[in-house]
Amino acid sequence: MAAKAVVKEASVEERLHALWNLQEIDTRIDKVQILKGELPAEVKDLEDEIVGLSTRLSHLEAEVAELDEEVNNRKNAKAMAKELISRYEKQQNNVKNNREFDALSKEIELQRLEIQLSEKKANDATAKIDAKKGVFEETEKLIKTRDKDLKNKKKELEKIVEETDKEELLLQKESDKSKLSVDERLLKAYTRIRNNYRNGLGVVAVLRDSCGGCYTKIPPQRQLEIRQRKRIITCENCGRILVDFTNREPES
Repeated sequence: MAAKAVVKEASVEERLHALWNLQEIDTRIDKVQILKGELPAEVKDLEDEIVGLSTRLSHLEAEVAELDEEVNNRKNAKAMAKELISRYEKQQNNVKNNREFDALSKEIELQRLEIQLSEKKANDATAKIDAKKGVFEETEKLIKTRDKDLKNKKKELEKIVEETDKEELLLQKESDKSKLSVDERLLKAYTRIRNNYRNGLGVVAVLRDSCGGCYTKIPPQRQLEIRQRKRIITCENCGRILVDFTNREPES
């Protein structure tokens, strides 16, 4: 009967090496994503701004239409008032007593007041129309500028995506392959710690006697334990896994 092959369990040092290698690959992926990530955000901001400006134009158009209607209504009211004045004045020529004459005089005065009010309201509405048309023209110019900016940003993004997609795909394959060398429990811890920090560093080197993540001073005895590589040691302040394989920290 053939003897079963004995699978040698990876040492702590080997596990730390595998984890450090994974961190270096993931850091390179992060750099690519950051490069791409800023531009999509800028493109989205420009698109949102253009939508907002276009909505403003629609509102301005509706407001101008309402004011135009107000001006027309006031012009019609003024014309009607003039017509009534003319009618009342003719009626005054045929009145039989002072009482009827005075009543018609009051109606004429009321219509003259209506004319003054209509003229004022029409002038106010016209002034508002002119102001809103000025805002409308400025908004149109701004939309054209933002459209131009958006086209340039999209071209820039397309170029970067084209240049980085292939690199990112290769790095992701490297990362997936590297994860196979890290035991499941350690990988989960690494992923959890990495997700807690914006720079994505879950494993850091000891730099100038300090944690390469939060720069907290590490006691000499603890540094010795890290160098011995006999157990997994984390920073007491930030929780990152500490290693001593290199004096250069992965760039965040």
